[in-house]
Amino acid sequence: MHLNIIENNSLIICYSSESISGLNKAIIQLNTANKNMYAILYCNKSKIDCNELLGLNELLLKSNIKLINIYSSCRESIITAESLKINGIFSRKNFDKFNPSIEDRSDNKDLTHFGMVRSGDKISSNGNLFIMGDVNPGAQISAKKNIYVWGKLCGVAFAGKNGKDDSTISSLYLNALQLRINETIAIGPKEKPKHNYPEIALLERGKIVIKPLIINS
Repeated sequence: MHLNIIENNSLIICYSSESISGLNKAIIQLNTANKNMYAILYCNKSKIDCNELLGLNELLLKSNIKLINIYSSCRESIITAESLKINGIFSRKNFDKFNPSIEDRSDNKDLTHFGMVRSGDKISSNGNLFIMGDVNPGAQISAKKNIYVWGKLCGVAFAGKNGKDDSTISSLYLNALQLRINETIAIGPKEKPKHNYPEIALLERGKIVIKPLIINS
């Protein structure tokens, strides 16, 4: 299990633990008492049951940390998350590939931006980039790894600046003017999305394709 704790205007802290007690010690070390933080839970193929998720969520809330999303390739985990009113997002991606360890933070500086990215703005990250808001037309965002937009992506997005083809671009509303992953460039969708689920852009056979990101329970 991997837990990414996002601190406002700070780095993403990646933690790996086999137990709630181990996670508890890590959170205490963060000293989050006077901070409002967000958490994203990544579960690969492992199944997380209702009791375990309840305990995890209670632990986070006591430390002023809000669990906002759960990514998993296990359908049961997605259903468990939705039953507890936590946003569950389905993905078959191997999360281990883009979750740097705590020791790697100095070399993999993830960035979280809270708020709208307006036309003319440019935001770049040396690791993963998290945008907690909309990216307007005329705005440019880029990252050496992956891009996640919790809002509308209507500007230009460039993921995989580190030269890797396995980087992705995800958004709650993907209507970008231009998408780029490594050296591959694609013009965004001509028509506005008519659905109400997030999408992910990734490379397949040398082309950028867009796929649904959520499985409804």
